[in-house]
Amino acid sequence: MFDSEITTLAIEVLTICRDRGLSVATVESCTGGLVSGALTAIPGSSDVVNGGLVTYSNAAKTALAGVQATLIDSYGAVSEPVARAMAEGGRAMLKADLSVAITGVAGPGGGSAAKPVGLVHFGCASTAMTTHRERRFGDQGRDEIRRLSVIEALEMLKQAALSHR
Repeated sequence: MFDSEITTLAIEVLTICRDRGLSVATVESCTGGLVSGALTAIPGSSDVVNGGLVTYSNAAKTALAGVQATLIDSYGAVSEPVARAMAEGGRAMLKADLSVAITGVAGPGGGSAAKPVGLVHFGCASTAMTTHRERRFGDQGRDEIRRLSVIEALEMLKQAALSHR
């Protein structure tokens, strides 16, 4: 179902988290649950993955991940503050040690000059800190943008797990 790069990364994340006794949550918009799907495609993942939230709409970001509507109104759903808030909210709601969040424009439509197709914001929250990454993948097509976003999110989880104390 997932390519070998994604599967390998998912296994690495699960192994590191398992070895360190860490739990994981995901909060996804443009990837629609693909990160959670990649992790839970691996047998035995239930000892690490607490759950995943698909917060595709702004209302879902607010209701499920606790993102303040004023934050979305001020910065837009595809922004650093919202990605950070999604990660922090998902970690709190799902009571996980680590959480990754993704919000972006996967296309083919929906982009603008300020927020073009391929722009994706990532947040990763741990008990110690929240990090952010912005990627501009370009208009490579919806499937490729989503695939690259899953890889980026898994890389962030892996790094957060390795640095977790």
